Amino acid sequence: MSEENSQDPRRRYSSPVVDGPGKAASRAMLRAVGFSDEDFTKPQVGIASTWSQVTPCNSHIDTLAEQARLGADAAGGKGVIFNTITISDGIANGTEGMKYSLVSREVICDSIETVAGCEGFDGLVAIGGCDKNMPGCMMGLARLDRPSIFVYGGTILPGENHTDIVSVFEAMGAHSRGDIDRIAVKQIEETAIPGPGSCGGMYTANTMASAIEALGMSLPNSSAQNAVSQTKLDDCHAAGEAVLELLEKDIKPSDIMTREAFENAITVVIALGGSTNAVLHLIGMASTIGVELSLEDFTRIGKRVPVVADLRPSGHYMMSELVAIGGIQPLMKTLLDAGLLHGDCLTVTGRTLAENLADVKPYPDDQQIIMPLDKPIKAQSHLRILYGNLAPTGAVAKITGKEGTRFTGRARVFGSEEEAQARINDGTVVAGDVLVIRYEGPRGGPGMREMLTPTSAIMGRGLGNDVALITDGRFSGGSHGFVVGHVTPEAFEGGPIALVEDGDEITIDAEADVIEVNVSDDELARRRAAWRQPEPRYRRGVLAKYARTVSSASLGAVTDLPE
Repeated sequence: MSEENSQDPRRRYSSPVVDGPGKAASRAMLRAVGFSDEDFTKPQVGIASTWSQVTPCNSHIDTLAEQARLGADAAGGKGVIFNTITISDGIANGTEGMKYSLVSREVICDSIETVAGCEGFDGLVAIGGCDKNMPGCMMGLARLDRPSIFVYGGTILPGENHTDIVSVFEAMGAHSRGDIDRIAVKQIEETAIPGPGSCGGMYTANTMASAIEALGMSLPNSSAQNAVSQTKLDDCHAAGEAVLELLEKDIKPSDIMTREAFENAITVVIALGGSTNAVLHLIGMASTIGVELSLEDFTRIGKRVPVVADLRPSGHYMMSELVAIGGIQPLMKTLLDAGLLHGDCLTVTGRTLAENLADVKPYPDDQQIIMPLDKPIKAQSHLRILYGNLAPTGAVAKITGKEGTRFTGRARVFGSEEEAQARINDGTVVAGDVLVIRYEGPRGGPGMREMLTPTSAIMGRGLGNDVALITDGRFSGGSHGFVVGHVTPEAFEGGPIALVEDGDEITIDAEADVIEVNVSDDELARRRAAWRQPEPRYRRGVLAKYARTVSSASLGAVTDLPE
């Protein structure tokens, strides 16, 4: 080995770890895991794998990580696989365990930073397949700011009779209403999830995969490939190879994740009818890389970008069907040609977005999934940022228009998701109600649980057009109906949502972007004077640490804001 650290600029981080006689112990440890003399002279590429048997979204990622390692090795690097955690929203929904979901995003980010920072990886490939590990991976790459690529694990195939995980949740609601029996529910349960891959609609995983590709941090088409396919294996191998090119050119996430790139990501999310979680995650990712992004950017961009994708949960088709007609690349080419994307943004190919899209062919003429821009499903964004005396610092609504754009009803207030779920199931919740589920925010929950179980129960009971739901928690990408989440300030912080009482009239206007409780300022002041902050639900452990450090949802619910 050389006496001094290598002058190879591609080995900026690995050289101090393994070069020279003083690093013999480091090399000895690495020989035990397969390094040779030659390997110590190569750039090291960390492969962050989110493989786990915890969820079908990630159960195949060990195979994908191995392909990425082989790709890095083939291009002259030394790939090293390491793991980080994942949790399953689909399994944890409706339980106390769901409080760990958003928390896991921060744990994943921390763990990738920790391993790569300690081991001296020169470049990284991160492979994610479920809602929180994807932005968690991206935030980790952003913190490290070393040449990096994100790879999406891919979408699941449809279940029998065109079912998916949301079909199961809604079947449970239909059963509680008496529309179907337990045998029918079990049949859906047994066939809706046919194998590996992320939940099949334009839910949070597919939304974030599409956003990350539009951001320029994935290779073209990485977001639109089936989990179990040769194309996905090839994508991983190519990503491993591409990191060596990024090292050669010293292209880092901060060169790619610019404000204009985030605007591209927002544009594509809106066009696809994507998840409300994209608001939270994109703001969090931008914060981590040092780009200013706010709720107002979603409103501004949403005024000029239509919803054109007829995808679940509010539409008909699944991601695998979009994959079959070309994925999101033809849509992005259409958006670029219409002047709705910044074509000069750099991507992980080393080329600009416009250069990547130059030869993309349009969708087949007979496809019904992506509508023309001049005949959209909705002329403006379905992601509505609402303000008013119930949400002075903002709330996020997902209003496709199918459920209407305005709702006025009487408040029915619950202090937790479980309370609301019980009253939906027993028929207490009726048409005209506005369900208020509070103390589920980032600090109050803690963890900002998703409300997929209650929203699915509402749909299953046939109340999707007749009740609204507002919360300081979040929604799954699979939620649909008249729903408003991310209400800020949250109840635990004394936000106005904490002051609502049963029977108060609430108005939600997704055209004026207003959310109001129709109570006088004097009455709200009286209630505020009587309000007392509840005791924290957790005092030790990861949930307690999260509650003490997490920012407002309107700031991305990150845990490392500078003081």
